[in-house]
Amino acid sequence: MKKLFLLLTIITFQNILSQELFVVTDPASNVPANSLAVNVMQSLFKEKYASGYNYHLMPEISYGLNKNLMFRATSFVSENNGLNVEGGGFYAKYRFFSSDDLNSHFRMAAYGRFSFNNSDIHQEQIEIQGHNSGYEVGLVATKLIHKVAISSTVSFEKAFDNKSKNPFPNTLGNNATNYTLSFGKLMYPKTYTSYKQTNINLMLELVGQTINENGKSYIDAVPAIQFIINSQARIDIAYRHELMSSMNRSAPNGVYFNLYYTFFNL
Repeated sequence: MKKLFLLLTIITFQNILSQELFVVTDPASNVPANSLAVNVMQSLFKEKYASGYNYHLMPEISYGLNKNLMFRATSFVSENNGLNVEGGGFYAKYRFFSSDDLNSHFRMAAYGRFSFNNSDIHQEQIEIQGHNSGYEVGLVATKLIHKVAISSTVSFEKAFDNKSKNPFPNTLGNNATNYTLSFGKLMYPKTYTSYKQTNINLMLELVGQTINENGKSYIDAVPAIQFIINSQARIDIAYRHELMSSMNRSAPNGVYFNLYYTFFNL
């Protein structure tokens, strides 16, 4: 009886959440209650104004306090004459609205992020996930219909000095509006027979930013493929490509490779 209940729970979890675990944005859903998720995020981006590549390693740990509230801690590591820890960040998300049906749901959540960083500031783009010190507050809405998920966010982001050695340049805008639109579809399996079946999801995320003080903007496209194994392990492979930009960005194009694992019912 216990095994049957576990099987039904995991199949339900897969049907509801497998298509909305996006690569570069968070949906309105949270890490399951009393569960711990570990994500090893890696990115390799081509330098635009110099030769070589920009490698970042961002391990993060997320915890679901209950079905509506989750917390996350992230460390920022980059390759600069060896791997160096440049800072870290904290994130919290609260789901304040949920409307669930048998094969669909709609959810909304509010989130906040605070980061500290000691790296040099070398671009107009504001990115507190690995580059800038600062904070971000925003809203996210996610709609799931059968095997298709659509999610969108809007947020305000403000950058601070990267400690005293790297002050934020007074010639750049220090706050921005961010906006995203993400699509995901479960491609395999067509029907569930076991929680051990591997899920394959295809995704497309559109990620943009506008500097509020001068109107400079960019929009990127991020196509991705995602594998979910045994309902716990996840592998993300994505490519980020700049569609348009009027701002200075040091490395806009590159790849993501994430390894994610969830420990349920701690």
